[in-house]
Amino acid sequence: MIKFFKKFRSEEDGAVTVDWVVLTASVVGLAVGGVVVIKDGVDGLAGNIGTELSSATVIGLGELGQDTQSTQETTTQ
Repeated sequence: MIKFFKKFRSEEDGAVTVDWVVLTASVVGLAVGGVVVIKDGVDGLAGNIGTELSSATVIGLGELGQDTQSTQETTTQ
């Protein structure tokens, strides 16, 4: 029994696996944190763009690209 515990304590195969699991979990955690930060920034930027576009003034060219004055003149004649 003592021989078994000495052999078990000297083997490092499981320790390497634990190291890889911890390393992988930390990389995944950092990636998820980065995605959350980027998502919040993109959502804010999209909201700002939407606000600017909804308040923008657009010049109307009338029907088929003609200006509105020419269109009115041709319809009244």
